[in-house]
Amino acid sequence: MMGKSILYTVSNGLCTGCGICQGACPNTSITMYVKSGRFLPVVDQKSCKNDKGCHRCYDICPGVGVKLNCIAKEEFSGADTFYNGKIGYYRKCFTGYSNSYNVRYHSASGGMVTQLLVWMLEKKLIDGAAVTAFSSKSELLVHSFIATTKEEILFAKSSKYAPVTLNNIIHDIKAREGKFVIVGLPCHIHGLRKYEKIDKKFKDKVFAYFGLYCSGSKSFYLTEYVLDKYNIDMKGLSYLSYRDEGCLGGMVAKGVDPQSKQSYRFYEDYQKYSHPLRSFFVPRRCLFCIDHFAELADISFGDIHVMPYSLDKVGINSLVTRKSGMTELLYEAAGERAISLSDLNEDVLLSSQIAVKQKKQRASTFIKIDRILGRKVPKYDVKLDDSFVCRSVFSYGFNMLQQFVGNHKSLWSIISVLKKKTTID
Repeated sequence: MMGKSILYTVSNGLCTGCGICQGACPNTSITMYVKSGRFLPVVDQKSCKNDKGCHRCYDICPGVGVKLNCIAKEEFSGADTFYNGKIGYYRKCFTGYSNSYNVRYHSASGGMVTQLLVWMLEKKLIDGAAVTAFSSKSELLVHSFIATTKEEILFAKSSKYAPVTLNNIIHDIKAREGKFVIVGLPCHIHGLRKYEKIDKKFKDKVFAYFGLYCSGSKSFYLTEYVLDKYNIDMKGLSYLSYRDEGCLGGMVAKGVDPQSKQSYRFYEDYQKYSHPLRSFFVPRRCLFCIDHFAELADISFGDIHVMPYSLDKVGINSLVTRKSGMTELLYEAAGERAISLSDLNEDVLLSSQIAVKQKKQRASTFIKIDRILGRKVPKYDVKLDDSFVCRSVFSYGFNMLQQFVGNHKSLWSIISVLKKKTTID
């Protein structure tokens, strides 16, 4: 009897584009491709064994939901573990940054992920790390790979405000010897945590998951819109970074104009280009995500833009340790002067992350609205906020309107009008 497959996820608008289903498929029947500015899976029905009882792609899919509390308790419980409804299970909160000025300045925040990976690789604690960088084939397309050298890790530094698929990571890690760190968004780690329960060989090779705080992914259309707005021909791009040159930083694009043959350098402040456009190019599934802090990661990393840290102009991270041994790992790296590290109060951490409200309260309301409308929604083992706030209902309608406009290039001319009404609520 045919069961549910990844096609259920796609047809109901629940796909995160994470690509874990491709790596999990035992019959190599799934391939990720780009459609409407984001990654989606396509299934080869000739080789698919769903009609024979295989439903692994559905079982590991983070888009249909995840047991956040159940998995977190299994992985992180202990006498020295705390719990916060917004942060999840954790051991310690810190601020920190790379002691390499170049790494710190050219990363999205303080360069902690990059510096830790380099330090761990040089200490031979790991044999590589799954990271994401821009593809040599197209500056708009990003690709994930196993970095095994310092140079490769540095090449992948900073945030990518574009769809990221880890479709080849499972295969690549299983084909290698050693231990590896996987860097990903909450949805990537949700899928990998579900997958590792059915593949011990894979799980044994994962040294740690490094999670990135996430307020919502972005489609490739975001980049296309910004570059088009400033008349930058994407064919001439030689370098693109969404956040470079200091704390918060901005988009940096370099290249040669195909028409004039003149080289150019473009810079746009991160908060000016990203924040007003965030709802136009966010995939629908992101609106129903309740995990901002990457609660299933062994260490979670992000920004901290609250006083006094917001005065910093070079770069500084906040981070949360969850797995036993990760706090000690950070202390060791700090002791060897690879990083600088300071304790952080959870209240200060929460005050720096406005998007937590979106992830916990607003997403809960959006899920409730879609249920009322008869649509499929993700399932969590976390009690959702049942309050039906009028402002969130308005936000739901406005977000859906913005997404519709963002998904249709013919309507992009009205974005400048609509984005003036954008608020974070």
